[in-house]
Amino acid sequence: MMTAQWQGCADIGNAPGYVEVVTVREDSAAPSAETTVIRLLGLLPRHLRCVPEVAEVAGDRVRLWIARDVATSDSDIHRAVRAVLADAALWGWAQQR
Repeated sequence: MMTAQWQGCADIGNAPGYVEVVTVREDSAAPSAETTVIRLLGLLPRHLRCVPEVAEVAGDRVRLWIARDVATSDSDIHRAVRAVLADAALWGWAQQR
């Protein structure tokens, strides 16, 4: 299960140790953001702790905050997201550059 413990941080964007990843819908026929965030969370490697930003799970954007750890670099996280977005379940969505 991909969950994160969040202790009193009102704004995750200011929390150290998390990488922001934004995906955008590139095809209007692609699944909704709500469906996409569930699929992203389900397909990302189990060791990654993810927090979706609810205000950004709507329309054509999904914003995730993914926890860094000593064995996982920012590049590793972005590479994992790109790999997941190649899955047919996430067609029409891409990582924002």
